[in-house]
Amino acid sequence: MRFAELYAGTDGPHISFEVFPPKNDAALMSLRRVLPELIELQPSYMTVTYGALGTTRERTLEIASLLKGEYGMETACHLTCVGSGRADLDRILDDILGAGLENIVALRGDPPRGEAQFVPPPDGYAHANELVAHIRHRLGDRLGLAVAGYPEKHVESPDRDSDLHYLKNKVEAGADLVISQLFYDNRHFFSFADEARNLGIEKPIVPGLLPVLSSKQVRRITSLCGSTIPPALQADLEAAGDDDGRAEEVGIRQCVAQGSELLRRGVPGIHFYVLNKSSHMRRIMEQLKPVLDEVRRTNR
Repeated sequence: MRFAELYAGTDGPHISFEVFPPKNDAALMSLRRVLPELIELQPSYMTVTYGALGTTRERTLEIASLLKGEYGMETACHLTCVGSGRADLDRILDDILGAGLENIVALRGDPPRGEAQFVPPPDGYAHANELVAHIRHRLGDRLGLAVAGYPEKHVESPDRDSDLHYLKNKVEAGADLVISQLFYDNRHFFSFADEARNLGIEKPIVPGLLPVLSSKQVRRITSLCGSTIPPALQADLEAAGDDDGRAEEVGIRQCVAQGSELLRRGVPGIHFYVLNKSSHMRRIMEQLKPVLDEVRRTNR
């Protein structure tokens, strides 16, 4: 089911998970053990990230095809501008369609490791809106398309207004759905969504949440993506120190609190960056289930 059809229905809000392709066979075996545990939590769909310029690029489609073919899970492949000219993109799109997949998360992608700035490949694209337009021109509505939104703006954007206009360009190029970058203060998301609506962006905007699994992890990730850590969460993580078990407990509480407020305030779903793990997601989903059930009853 394509994104536009999924989010037009009345059975939301929709929970979705993101996984990343493993870098080696041992990691692949580990992911294969985790996937059934994630699927038991009944997400509406899962997305698989894209490792451009390396072996994980091929494994993106491999994992997505596994989810769709073996488990019947609706799945979206990530696709970026990195390392692919137009002919390469067309071959990848043909492979995605050939695997029976119906959705793509279209992104510019980060510069390859060691490069400070993004440089488009020969005969390729420099921006996600160009990638979205290419897919729509070639395939029409045969694939659903999601794009990224940034509640605290993209790290390369000069200001919030510019970033919102970049988002509008992506939506106007043909995106069906916006999935947000991670954030830890819901006020950032609600402000971002309101400003996007005021700018005329009417497509569903889905918040993306990354549960904290360790203090070191969240500091590293937020430093890369530009998301901020609220003072209360920062204090709890500092108290946890290097104890990953304590930090995970903090993260689960934080994620459940964020998710509960988001759901009760009417978001169309939540996209969880699960980091290829399931135990913390089981606990989060158990605690969010009463809220989900309540909201779904109201929506019907």
